[in-house]
Amino acid sequence: MLTPELTPAATGHHGAVARALAVGGTVAVLTTVAIIAVLDLVPAIGMINPVRRTISEHALGPNRMLFDLALLLLAAGSLAILAALVRGGLVRFRSVGAVMLGLWSAGLTVVVLFPKHNWAIGPSLSGDIHRVGSLVAFLSLPVAVLLIARRWLRDERWSGHARRARALGVLAVLSFAPIVYVLVYASAVGGAWWQVLPLGVIERVLALCEVVAVIGVGGWAIASTRPAAR
Repeated sequence: MLTPELTPAATGHHGAVARALAVGGTVAVLTTVAIIAVLDLVPAIGMINPVRRTISEHALGPNRMLFDLALLLLAAGSLAILAALVRGGLVRFRSVGAVMLGLWSAGLTVVVLFPKHNWAIGPSLSGDIHRVGSLVAFLSLPVAVLLIARRWLRDERWSGHARRARALGVLAVLSFAPIVYVLVYASAVGGAWWQVLPLGVIERVLALCEVVAVIGVGGWAIASTRPAAR
């Protein structure tokens, strides 16, 4: 059952704000998916090979502004969903889950501010910072989703949403498996790890699993703002 300190406060003005945050944040995340899909699937627009090239490669060409917009929408949308969860009483503001979801958004912002290495020129400090930001984002998101879900797994009202969120969090964790395999295999046999498997596909599967997890939590946030849930 809901504990007193976590009783949803989504009533009146607070409920309207929470709902606007939840819906707006989820729409922002879905818009990111649409933008990246266009960049990847329309060769005349994206102009990179999505099988071999990473998503961040879009930032090194004429589509940088569109790519940056997509990632900033994802970061802002995730923060809006977090704010809705806090207002709805599902997440404590200073909890580890909230901090990890904030780190996901912070990592995405770093990725935007510091483009990846342009190997036509050579390695750069910006590329090193970009790599750290990517790592922080990708690792933080599944932890955040799993921690947010764990608190409500046995709650009469939210157990269904919590179980779905947990499943998506586990899927996001499992999506790291190909990367781990590539690194272990390459270290065992030698050679460039990024040539073992198509890096672009691996990264996109990982990114898709994580974004779907965010959308799942967004749906939970929207459900928490409905009149029947108050």
